[in-house]
Amino acid sequence: MDLSKIMKLSAAGLKVQNERMRVIAENVANANTLPEKPGEKPYRRKVVTFKNELDRETGARTVAVDRVREDRSAFGRRYDPGHPAADKEGYVQTPNVKSMVEMMDMRRAQRSYEANLSVIRTSRTIVQNLLGVLER
Repeated sequence: MDLSKIMKLSAAGLKVQNERMRVIAENVANANTLPEKPGEKPYRRKVVTFKNELDRETGARTVAVDRVREDRSAFGRRYDPGHPAADKEGYVQTPNVKSMVEMMDMRRAQRSYEANLSVIRTSRTIVQNLLGVLER
């Protein structure tokens, strides 16, 4: 496999991990967002799914974002009878975002991003060294 294919594959990895980190950041930012009126739903966690794509130019399989979908897990509940969105029993629905899960997902996305970036840097160094040898 030539270096340009390797760089394209890693660039695709960077792109999807960047999107994943953006979605995770949105989840974290809305982890404590509550509805404003009774009957409204709180923020629903989002999850990124991936798919394989064939890069016709290089003939290599790359990764791409398939879609960003909502996590259908149950909302939490918090007793807060004074809140404007409280139900008759005094409970308010809370987002289905678990900060610890988001932090672990962010760390995994960050490590994957760094690995792809390292491959690009290494490939670039190889190309620079090759050009240096050819100039001599």
